[in-house]
Amino acid sequence: MDLVSSIVVYILLWWWVFLMVLPFGSVPPETPGKGHAASAPANPAMFKKIIATTICSAFLFVVVKLIIESEIFSFR
Repeated sequence: MDLVSSIVVYILLWWWVFLMVLPFGSVPPETPGKGHAASAPANPAMFKKIIATTICSAFLFVVVKLIIESEIFSFR
């Protein structure tokens, strides 16, 4: 897998994991303010979610890269 393919695979994995991690720990506020969505999380903790996403996607990327380079599955 060349550099460009690796970058594309990592970006796709990162977004996939990020969209799965977003709902974790999201709790709506007890009393939402006027003009605020009632379903919006009180404390989204985005920095923690971005760090967790980066770590998980790096691990998944290594696994995917090993599978592709070992030719367990032939993509050609």
